[in-house]
Amino acid sequence: MTEIIYDYDGSFDGLLSCIFDSYAYRESPTAIFCTEDAVPTLFPSRTVQTNHDHAKRVLRKVAACSPDALGLLRKGFLTCLPDKELCLYRLVAKLLQDGPGFLRNFSDETMYPILSAVRHLNGEAHLLKGFVRFSELGGVLGSEIEPKNRVLPLLRKHFCTRYQNEAFFIYDRTHREALFYAAGKSTIRPLEVFHMAPPDETEARYRILWKRFYDTIAIPERENPKCRMTNMPKRYWRTMTEFQNESYFTVQHSPAAVSSPCAPAGISAPEIPPEHGPSAPVSSP
Repeated sequence: MTEIIYDYDGSFDGLLSCIFDSYAYRESPTAIFCTEDAVPTLFPSRTVQTNHDHAKRVLRKVAACSPDALGLLRKGFLTCLPDKELCLYRLVAKLLQDGPGFLRNFSDETMYPILSAVRHLNGEAHLLKGFVRFSELGGVLGSEIEPKNRVLPLLRKHFCTRYQNEAFFIYDRTHREALFYAAGKSTIRPLEVFHMAPPDETEARYRILWKRFYDTIAIPERENPKCRMTNMPKRYWRTMTEFQNESYFTVQHSPAAVSSPCAPAGISAPEIPPEHGPSAPVSSP
């Protein structure tokens, strides 16, 4: 098989199209780059155009071989695993060549890095269910997060079910995308630039109350900074109300900051099928 480097648009369907092309053209990709991350190389390279029909065929084939592998493929794409595209390509290639037996071997060299990355993704999503802090902004609840992984598809069901009578959004600063929910419908969209609106008097008072509650329930004699950072990692503090500086609790009478036009200048995160249990509100088309 011919060795080659693939460039693709960064979408989940784009990656599946790369996998399809590797079999259709009998090519063996040595690297798969998102177009914006591509680097000069001596290997021949080719830009793979996203083909949704090809992507569906790959998904159907993976699902027929192993539903577990399909779940790993979907969630693996959301992780911050280095060279995740190539790792996921190798997972599918081994699945088609050897069958699903290796999926039971958690130490398998193809399986292990993806499984570890998915565990990290699930762990981060679980922590953020408790670390997300909302602000009331003119009748809409708003929040910002800075995750390592693209966790919004995993947080979607939890918050849409929990706040099903509210309108809210969660903005992912790291990946510049946002989860929007209102009137029983939710969607995840790219949002290149966003600035949170300043608090009004009511919101500023609520922030102060929460900070005062956090400080009051602390027991100085039992303070254990190391234990706190173990259970509440410091990298989450930047978006948590209780760790902000004084200006965060001060009323600002400047006009509310707004985002730039919500042009789809990015790639939406792939959908994660809902788990068993109460279903979340359906997404808008």
